[in-house]
Amino acid sequence: RRGHVTFALAGEVSAVFATLATRNSGNPPASMKKSKSSKGKEKKLQHKQRLAEIARSQAIVDEANKLVDPLQHFAAFQKFDRNGLQLTVECKRVSEMSREDLDWTFQLTKDNMQELYDTGGWRWHDGKTRGELEHENSWFIVARDSDSPVGFVNFRYELGDDDTEICYCYEVQVEEVCRSKGLGKFLLQILELLCHRAKMKKIVCTVLKVNDRSLQFFRNKLKYSGDSSCPTQFDLLNADDYCYEILSKPLSL
Repeated sequence: RRGHVTFALAGEVSAVFATLATRNSGNPPASMKKSKSSKGKEKKLQHKQRLAEIARSQAIVDEANKLVDPLQHFAAFQKFDRNGLQLTVECKRVSEMSREDLDWTFQLTKDNMQELYDTGGWRWHDGKTRGELEHENSWFIVARDSDSPVGFVNFRYELGDDDTEICYCYEVQVEEVCRSKGLGKFLLQILELLCHRAKMKKIVCTVLKVNDRSLQFFRNKLKYSGDSSCPTQFDLLNADDYCYEILSKPLSL
């Protein structure tokens, strides 16, 4: 038994000297090399998978932006006939909108929102608002009374903060004479249908805190809730420092 023990100890001592010799020579042990190599391969694989996921999401967004007539599959939603209104509804990309209609979307947004912006923590900028409305990837759902537009939703299909496919709703605006008649809710229900068909994961919007009517509208009537990118979700201790909330509604596919 002693002989076996002595032999084992001798083997261990030899292994220790071998390890020390390897360290002194500046070369890490083979096991360490293998561990670093495995971690490096794992990181590369994860990075490759992440890029593939982003590419897949971008492909879905690109396909959505190629649609010609998104409302063609929803004939029942091309008309709004209730509460004294008889309207037609259409969906167009920004390149299909007339200059007259684009100017109307801007002016209606300004009439409805400028005071809220100036009092709610954001300063109103004509150029910035026009730029957002007329972004090359913008879409519009427009309700018309005969030839006159009376309400619209402005949105884009894009990648969200987490690089997944989302729809961002930038504006929902209705002429004063058509408010409180269900038109805004109807237009946003159409947006949900379009986003379902386009395979978006959620709809996101930003609402000023001073715009309590809109906050209640999205939360109570449309069942939106705080998005993961909302300050109340990621910066709770400083949430009061922000003048807006980011809301979203997941879309089950």
